[in-house]
Order: sequence, then structure tokens, then C-alpha cells
Amino acid sequence: MRFCYQVATPDVAVADSVTAYQGPLQKTFGDLAAIGYDGVELMTVDPDRLNWAEVKKTADDLGLAVGLVCSGEIFGQLSLSFADPDPGRRAEAVARVKRLVEFAAALGAKVNIGRVRGQYRPDIPARQTEEWAVEAFRAVSDHAAPLGVDVALESVTILQTNFINTLAQAREMAETVARPNFSLMMDVFHMNIEERDLFQAIRDYAEENIHVHLSDNNRRYPGNCGLDFARVIQCFHDTGYDGFFCTEIFQSPSMEECAKRSMAHLAPIFKRVYGWEPRG
Repeated sequence: MRFCYQVATPDVAVADSVTAYQGPLQKTFGDLAAIGYDGVELMTVDPDRLNWAEVKKTADDLGLAVGLVCSGEIFGQLSLSFADPDPGRRAEAVARVKRLVEFAAALGAKVNIGRVRGQYRPDIPARQTEEWAVEAFRAVSDHAAPLGVDVALESVTILQTNFINTLAQAREMAETVARPNFSLMMDVFHMNIEERDLFQAIRDYAEENIHVHLSDNNRRYPGNCGLDFARVIQCFHDTGYDGFFCTEIFQSPSMEECAKRSMAHLAPIFKRVYGWEPRG
């Protein structure tokens, strides 16, 4: 397994709502490598504003793997989604995610689909929203397949969208999309709200899971509130999961403190469960 921290690339507008380390990548990657992280997950809006080779070299030089490229701020900062009633805006959302796929391919990473899928609207039949989403999911997956990129559908709490809130709904959608590189990922914050039993859900959907987001149950750094991370990590281990665990947290009181406190809380658990230790 690998433990990574979410990082906003410089094309993402700096904001308190961004659940990632923010700033120049040389400093960001350097800070996280010094703390002991194995890798990063990149939150990116417009990869064409980045030097891809430089991003990869910076990570490689510091020994950091890039686990996933996150699409959330395409919705968060640009308000684009696969369920927009405007066909031009739907097309732009798909085109932007396809470009993220190409960026991810250059880094050896996956891509996730979270809020960019959009949501149900009272003025649009639910079936129409679902058809638009399936069309977009297939387009993105078909673009990603020859590039060797896996696409991870994330179930998201009703507090952020009313479309695909549970892992059961995500699995049903994945079965409809029917693409071998289109699967699921787990975010314990969303699952802790939406699933009847967080631990049983981890077990029930383990075969489809290809990436994990970690945060405490208030979306802050692990150890800040009350989530039982020892039990969470043990449950993932027992299902055979051995991939990336990545923080997705509000950066309060500061990015540096959150990165250090996340490591301080989780490193002993990862060591006990997986035999993992921070890079030193």
C-alpha cells in the first residue's frame, strides 16, 4: 500500500474549500516527501496550463508516486458537469475530463469521477440525467482505455449531490456503463454518512474498489474527530486492498499541520496493519 496526500496543481484557484495542499509543486511535493508520504493525488482543473514533464520529474526526483488525478474542481470551480441541460456545457465537461485522462496517463495515474457527474434537477427527468451520465462515462472510459488509465466512480454524500450517493448506486451505474476500466473508489467520509454500515460496505464492494480517500468524519485530518481509523484500515486490509490511501481534507489549521497530523495519526496504524512506515 501507499499513503499519499491530495495536492492542488497551480491551475486550481486558491480557496479554503479546496481539500488539498496548495502552492508551487516543488515546495508542495518537497514538504510532503519530507514528512514521509509515498505519493500524491493531484486535483487539477486545466492540465494545459501545466508542464507535464516538469510535474512528473518533480515527483520522480522526490520519489513520489502520483496515484490519481481528481476531477472535482471542474465542477467546484467551473460549475461544469455531465448532467448540465446545456449540451455545450456537457460536452465541455467531458472534454476537460478526457484531457485529465491524458494528463493522468503521462503520470501513470488513475482518474476519478466525483461531483463532475452533476446531479438530478427538478426540471429534467431523472432518466435523462442518467442517460447523459452513462454517455459521458462511456466516452471518458473509451478515451482512457487505450491510454491504460482506470476511471474510478466515487459515491458522494447527498450533502454535495443527489446523484449516486451510495456504493450500491455506484455499482449499478458501473454495471450499466459496462467498461472494464470503469470501476469504483471509496471515500470513507461519504460512506460514513451514506452507508448503513461503513465496515460492511468496505467488505461488500471490495472487488470493485481501486482507490481510497481518507478523512475524519468532519472532513478534517484523521485523528481530529471520532472515526475509528484503526478499524477502517484493518477492514481494508482484510478485504485484500493494497493500493493508495489518500487524504482528502480541509486544510485547517494549516496545510503543514494537517499533513503532519494526518501522518502522526495514521502511520502507527499503517505500520501495525500493513507493516508500512513513512519514508525517511
